[in-house]
Amino acid sequence: MKRNIIKYFALSTLIAVSFASCDDFLDRPSEDNYNQDNYYQTDDQCISGVNYLYNSPWYDFQRGFLKVAEEMAGNYMFGTTSPYHTFTINGSDDDLVNMSYSLWAEIGHCNAVYDNIKKSSGNLTPSVRNQCLGECLAWKAMAYFFLVRSFGEVPILHNNTESLNAGDYNTYPKNYKSDIYEYIVYTLETAMELLPKKGDKGRIDYYCAEGLLAKVYLAKAGVTGSLNGDDLKKAADYSKDVIDNSGRKLEENYEDIFLLSNRYTEEGLFVWRWTADGANWTRQNSYQSDLGMGGIDDWAATWGDWGGLTVDMQEAFGIKLLEQQPDAWLSNVDSRLHATMMLPGFKYSQFWQDKGGFDYLEFLYEYATNSGLNSPTGANTVKHLYGDTYDHIQGAGCSDARMASSVPTFLLRLADVYLIYAEASLGASRSASSNSDVIDAFMAVRNRAIPGANRPSSVSWEDIWKERRLELCMEGDRWYDFVRVSYYNPDFCVTELTTQKRNEFWGMADVYENYYKSGTWDASGASYNDGTTAPNVVAMMKGDSETPNYFYLPFPTEDVTFNPLLASDVNAEGEHVDVRSVYAY
Repeated sequence: MKRNIIKYFALSTLIAVSFASCDDFLDRPSEDNYNQDNYYQTDDQCISGVNYLYNSPWYDFQRGFLKVAEEMAGNYMFGTTSPYHTFTINGSDDDLVNMSYSLWAEIGHCNAVYDNIKKSSGNLTPSVRNQCLGECLAWKAMAYFFLVRSFGEVPILHNNTESLNAGDYNTYPKNYKSDIYEYIVYTLETAMELLPKKGDKGRIDYYCAEGLLAKVYLAKAGVTGSLNGDDLKKAADYSKDVIDNSGRKLEENYEDIFLLSNRYTEEGLFVWRWTADGANWTRQNSYQSDLGMGGIDDWAATWGDWGGLTVDMQEAFGIKLLEQQPDAWLSNVDSRLHATMMLPGFKYSQFWQDKGGFDYLEFLYEYATNSGLNSPTGANTVKHLYGDTYDHIQGAGCSDARMASSVPTFLLRLADVYLIYAEASLGASRSASSNSDVIDAFMAVRNRAIPGANRPSSVSWEDIWKERRLELCMEGDRWYDFVRVSYYNPDFCVTELTTQKRNEFWGMADVYENYYKSGTWDASGASYNDGTTAPNVVAMMKGDSETPNYFYLPFPTEDVTFNPLLASDVNAEGEHVDVRSVYAY
């Protein structure tokens, strides 16, 4: 971990300079010269000094975030040869390396800011001091949550300064996954003791941390190879408390969640808060460049034409381009379809507002830099896009820039908490439930997407599993669902992934062009590539002394070279760690 420990951890002991932002949430008082000794002296400095934990250290995770969570899960295709599509990732992969470095950087910065605030001699209001400390711990917990679900056993690096002073940052052994989960739980519980019940606009508060705690317990429940009923009960109890007492409500309209003008929706519990101010490269959202089609922006900086939502994802919504006519998707009653993937005939009023709106098919043949359909699956993404500069100004109050927007990235939404409650309430048996509270939680999510949907007499685990996919598609969650289920039911995960329709269509571009020119949909000349075999998903599975078989990602090669213990067993003694006494806050 040479680069992330020495570079990021050492640098994170200094305060990163920020600049004025187009977004009030990210503004920092104008301080020409300051350092860790003279900063964090006032409430404003304390609050603004935490802001960058919501964006900059996370920036290098952006590409890996979607390639891991969506492409590996079979929701999205970046390309037929992508190692995340073929399950051939190795330790030198740039996106994997950047993902790892980003997560360790976030932990390092959280530790450093937490330590600096605790040592501050300034006249800080206790509630503000506690709030900022709580935010540091909450973000640190989120980073570890990504680490353990991505790489499995990892070291626990509790304090930057102690590690650097001791010079032992390359001798940290890996910890058991269950101990890491317990460390995350402990960190979130400590954060909840510090955070206010109701936070300011866009900031993490008590119920945000509690929602994450519920999600952590849902994953932790299976880490030893079978589901733990006590952990599931805690997941259910914590999620129910958020639902009943946080005061947060689901947005009435699903698509409204992702409007740039609604970026502070209370449905967002953990959110990367980006800004396109151009003052600091790592504070911006660059997703539109990777996902948007060439020509959608004003900067000639989009190249997402050759990606798309998989055929399997389309069929999860009930869409079969080879068999149906356009009315099948134009009249589809699930609002999440239109909000997730672009299909022929779909129009978006939030994009190209200065041009009268965005017509997907018209764009492909009249405005796209690379004319015509280039998506191998016939469905480009909607989420993470904002449109052109005019759209960005209307939504965020400032211009976009090249590869830079202020579009937020949701890591945990309230709808997820509803589904966590429903799933955890099924218990270790995962038997279908007829409990009215469970059905209410499930239907709160489903009925928003499909108003008037029939209320079932019971809800099964399979119902919730599918609902999670539809609700959270392209939000960086699905692979991690597979990871947590693989802890206790790897065979189910392998079967589902290997039976997905993950390949491309052949001849679909001609179908689209003919439909645009003639108004007639004829897919008889197109076909699905069923000749490419399913990826060897088992190649991304391993076992350890706790869990017989589960999904993982390899450590970056450079990390293993610098700290050989990452390639060895969990620790020399093979003992569990009492994290609450060893890593006291």
